[in-house]
Amino acid sequence: MPRCPWAITEPNITYHDEEWGVPVHDDRLFFEFLILEGAQAGLSWTTILKKRENYRKAFDGFQAKKISRYGARDVRRLLSDTGIVRNRLKIAATIENAKNFLAVQTRSAATRIQIRRINDLLRLDASDRHGQRSSRYVSATRRTRWSTSPQVK
Repeated sequence: MPRCPWAITEPNITYHDEEWGVPVHDDRLFFEFLILEGAQAGLSWTTILKKRENYRKAFDGFQAKKISRYGARDVRRLLSDTGIVRNRLKIAATIENAKNFLAVQTRSAATRIQIRRINDLLRLDASDRHGQRSSRYVSATRRTRWSTSPQVK
């Protein structure tokens, strides 16, 4: 199968060949993509892929439970980390999204079903507020990927 036109250099080639379009069933990887998508807002995906390992280190291996407990000291540490996108709003959104992610997990063992419901609510909310979503830095592509990935049973 031929590659998409955007996958012409690394790290895009590896991402395209190994991850692009593949449904995600692992919650840690799922949360990783949530963080990376948020960081990508307004930037190129290539930029974020190049910083991916730095994000993994800076955000405790994408452990939502740890990130949800981040405080002011952690925010200062992240704002001084040159290996990631140092944007206060994106860092705050990551912490808030970790809390929301855990809340969804807590309410139901079937996380994907809950996320589909959130996706539907976001779509309604977005249309009600003319495109102003309540979730922060979550792209339409990511929400679509969530809503179309198979259910976890």
